[in-house]
Amino acid sequence: MDDQRDKVTGSISAEHLKSILSKIERLEEEKANIMEDIREVFAEAKAVGFDTKTIRKVLKIKKMDSDKLQEEEYLLDLYRNALGV
Repeated sequence: MDDQRDKVTGSISAEHLKSILSKIERLEEEKANIMEDIREVFAEAKAVGFDTKTIRKVLKIKKMDSDKLQEEEYLLDLYRNALGV
């Protein structure tokens, strides 16, 4: 364990660690900017009359595996029928 501590405190490892932290911070900032862009697009969609909840559902469906989607739809129909909905 002391060997590991020595490696981390060495100048090369410290510089590498700083580099990694810098990359993470930059990516976090980019992520925040992208999230703001996404919020703006949803606001635009809402402003022209689209339902943003439905858009979110459609995006979720597009990401799903087709087998998983079929299973989810089957269960949803099954539950609706059981409840008379």
